[in-house]
Amino acid sequence: MVDHFVESQQLDKSLIFSLFQRADHLRKGTHDLLKGKVLATLFYEPSTRTRLSFESAMLKLGGQVITTENAKEFSSTVKGESMEDTIRVVSSYADCIVIRHFEDGAAKRAAAISSVPVINAGDGRGQHPTQALLDVYTIYRELHRLDNLKIVMVGDLAHGRTARSLSYLLGKFQGCELIFVSPEHMKIGNDIKEYLDRHQTQWREETELNKVLPEADIVYLTRIQRERMSQEDYENGKGKYVITHENLKLVKPAARILHPLPHVEEINIPLEIEQTDPRVAYFRQAENGLYIRMALLEMLLNKRIKKTQKTKLI
Repeated sequence: MVDHFVESQQLDKSLIFSLFQRADHLRKGTHDLLKGKVLATLFYEPSTRTRLSFESAMLKLGGQVITTENAKEFSSTVKGESMEDTIRVVSSYADCIVIRHFEDGAAKRAAAISSVPVINAGDGRGQHPTQALLDVYTIYRELHRLDNLKIVMVGDLAHGRTARSLSYLLGKFQGCELIFVSPEHMKIGNDIKEYLDRHQTQWREETELNKVLPEADIVYLTRIQRERMSQEDYENGKGKYVITHENLKLVKPAARILHPLPHVEEINIPLEIEQTDPRVAYFRQAENGLYIRMALLEMLLNKRIKKTQKTKLI
């Protein structure tokens, strides 16, 4: 069990599957498991799916939400208040904090001084561990296994925190091979390669997407992180790797296409195919985020409730 959730490496296989099982149960409706509890969503960067799914998850569990969707502009940050002071204050108002921040490592800093559980909803180019958790949950629901998979990761792998976090989780399973496809200046970091080597997980880098599509069990697309690079670097990577109606034919019938969303120029297939082709799984993936985040909130807050009750008994 964990007190905070700030990086993918915290999860072991047993806990991952326990969260899957709980998420499957929680799909069945609303619950009062967190009645009387308050979640604070503190977002210093824009978000649609992550913020709304966390807030919906808390409401479906019977809890309440306090939020700021743009803490960088609409909080005391504009007056010069440090993130640490903000966390100290907000942790006295809420039972759990979900934070997204533009600086790498911000979630760890928040967890170090918070009196309530902190969940990392994305920090700079660092990690987005709940996205990785919902990604493996989706893979498991779609393919019914997490071992012996070929996963092709495509796009901006240098700046995209989702690919990094997912790599950490996939390194925990047997027989997987990760194939990284990216522009030269957007390759996955050496720290990820070293992690995979330590966990005896095969990986390789390729430059031609169409070459590896027929091998893939999972095609994991990511957008070019325009906000984290120069305009020149963005232009040099924009539109280089795209899934179209034509190269979709190279993807195996049983394979699945995932994307953390939003998708922009890296997916260009007709709406009818997006809606009907079972290989297109990224909207189901987004929905899965609601239930896996419900499971995570229940785990962290019920653990905290039990700790509080135990303290009272003593």
